[in-house]
Amino acid sequence: MVFATATSGPVISAWAAISPLGLHGADFATGLRSGRRAGKPLDPEEWSVPFHEACLVPDFHIKQILGRKGTRSMDRATGLAVTAIGRLLTDERPERLAGVGEDTGVALGTSTGSAQSIMDFTRDSLVGERPFFVDPARFPNTVMNCAAGQTAIWHGFKGPNTTIAGGRATGLLTLQYALRLQRAGRAAAVLCGAVEEFSSARAWLEWHSRADGDTAAVLGEGAAVWLLEPDAAAREHGRVGLVEVAGLEFGFAAAPEGGAGRARTVLADVVRRLLDRTGVEPGGLWAVADSQAPGAEGEAERAALAEVLDGHEPLRISAVDSIGDTYAASAAFQITAVLALAERSDTAPGSLALVTSVDRDGVVGAALLRTRPQATT
Repeated sequence: MVFATATSGPVISAWAAISPLGLHGADFATGLRSGRRAGKPLDPEEWSVPFHEACLVPDFHIKQILGRKGTRSMDRATGLAVTAIGRLLTDERPERLAGVGEDTGVALGTSTGSAQSIMDFTRDSLVGERPFFVDPARFPNTVMNCAAGQTAIWHGFKGPNTTIAGGRATGLLTLQYALRLQRAGRAAAVLCGAVEEFSSARAWLEWHSRADGDTAAVLGEGAAVWLLEPDAAAREHGRVGLVEVAGLEFGFAAAPEGGAGRARTVLADVVRRLLDRTGVEPGGLWAVADSQAPGAEGEAERAALAEVLDGHEPLRISAVDSIGDTYAASAAFQITAVLALAERSDTAPGSLALVTSVDRDGVVGAALLRTRPQATT
């Protein structure tokens, strides 16, 4: 079962990332190019988790970064999203990004929102003297669209506001949704991306969901966001498109009936359809950014790519090696890694990057990004 998305013209013209490599996009780009690993030992007195190491965003304190007003009950996932969008709009610029007004759309990916907020609020309702003796200010954190909604409120956006949840493929699904908003005339400019937080709740959920013997990458966190807009709009406001979204494809490998073998077959079919529809030969790919999912899903992804590439060895881009497993934000960071490389002067215009994702629940996806002639350092 394959879903196709035809694209024409939209470009990603700006991006920002808050990651375990640092609080700025430049930190992510520099760390990625150097191959620096951000994993750090966890203090057992601070973290009651089944892991000894994690990739945490350094020096991320919500009240210090965003101020005390409006942040008393803000959880970590929301803080990461609000800060990342803020970085995209104003980081290292004297004025807010031109052309991003109140009618701008927001499409933000997540897993369940904040698992920690959900569990904490539920626990308070069970252990309190009465079930309704909970902090009502923290209830909004328990709904999945909290980060997207708070981002829009904080930055004054009144356009379409959407939350997407699709496991590891979330970043690709968010990009697809943003393209649909544009084609439907609902929003010309869309801020899209994904966020994932590290918490005790997420760590234990991941621990119990892993298969026996699963040696997955250490857990990571962060937020990666981009501005998707028509090429003409980018030029009008003095921006150059870093990459053009050449195409997207999705499929579903029914689990558990199909298993990892089915995921391999479906992803290979998805990638072939994407390349055929865009007229690209496997040998024409400059780079591949695969999700490096843990366990059988990752093996299926690697096998599918080896089958389709048939001996061709493009540049491999890996964010997981540097920032850990960011789950719902993983595909968003894969796309952002391509954007970071597209800004380099040694990246040839028109270079094609393939981004792939496989989720244990069966969703597989692929995107083809083409670097623009105007891309500069």
